[in-house]
Amino acid sequence: MSDEMEDLQVTYPGAGTFKFGDSAKLSKRLIDLVRAGKKRATCGALADFRDEPEAMPVVGRTDIAANWDGTPALVIKTVKVEEIRFCDVTEEMALAEGEDDDLAGWRKGHEAYFARNGGFDPEMMLVFEHFELIEDLADR
Repeated sequence: MSDEMEDLQVTYPGAGTFKFGDSAKLSKRLIDLVRAGKKRATCGALADFRDEPEAMPVVGRTDIAANWDGTPALVIKTVKVEEIRFCDVTEEMALAEGEDDDLAGWRKGHEAYFARNGGFDPEMMLVFEHFELIEDLADR
């Protein structure tokens, strides 16, 4: 563990570490959207948490979003967690992710994401996490 990561674990005890997206390019784009204040939510397949239940977002917990290379980028705090079927995601929820201009765009992009990361089903359960940015680690 790097000195910076150790310092963050002292500052934010219990914080988990995760990466946005499934590629360096997508990860950077999503981190930039959080920094710009446009991305205030994220989601993942509920099935992905079966093997790592400790990775499930918890209201009130802070977590460290890492750059693709593993260096810490952001600290976020979970403010709301919902389990919802893909087909039931609302436009308001989709827009909170900050990646698309409407629900149709969100559905198209997320269907492709889930298809390349384990499979897609319109009835699949998602964990939808709303968060706030606590610290931009680029400022450290």
